[in-house]
Amino acid sequence: MINEIKADAQARMQKSIESLRHAFAKIRTGRAHPSILDSVMVPCYGTDTPLRQVANVVAEDARTLALTVFDRSLIQAVEKAIMQSDLGLNPATAGTTIRVPMPALTEETRKGYTRQARQEAENARVAVRNVRRDAMNDIKDLLKEKEISEDEERRGGDEIQKITDKFVEEIDSLLAGKETDLMEV
Repeated sequence: MINEIKADAQARMQKSIESLRHAFAKIRTGRAHPSILDSVMVPCYGTDTPLRQVANVVAEDARTLALTVFDRSLIQAVEKAIMQSDLGLNPATAGTTIRVPMPALTEETRKGYTRQARQEAENARVAVRNVRRDAMNDIKDLLKEKEISEDEERRGGDEIQKITDKFVEEIDSLLAGKETDLMEV
């Protein structure tokens, strides 16, 4: 019974870590990475479509992304969607290829992105703690229903806390890595 609660808590905490990684991928560093454009939606034949479904995105070099649009009639729409996104990018079309140069980050924008990364990490910590709280409540419910002893409840709580500490430590290491990336000139 306690093992099921631990396994469920661990799986939910792992999802919080994956969500944090996904959020960190959206925070751009000075380097070009195709995942930066994942949030861009392109109006395509009457519906908004993710950019990845209408174009191939590759990192041409450390500071430039190259997009090859599958349908030539959508080149203008893709370029406009990138400009209108809140990423601050200015694409340049050269025939069938759209190049997106990554502007160098100023000290102020680096600090802003660092604050954003810290906020995302704190949100992940809160999510992990909420999972811990739910697991602890489940264990206490088992104790109230007399399905487990007080010793088992205490042992289960300690194990849940160790799992929580491990995931919070992983969040802190991910944040430290992202901050290092952001402050690198």
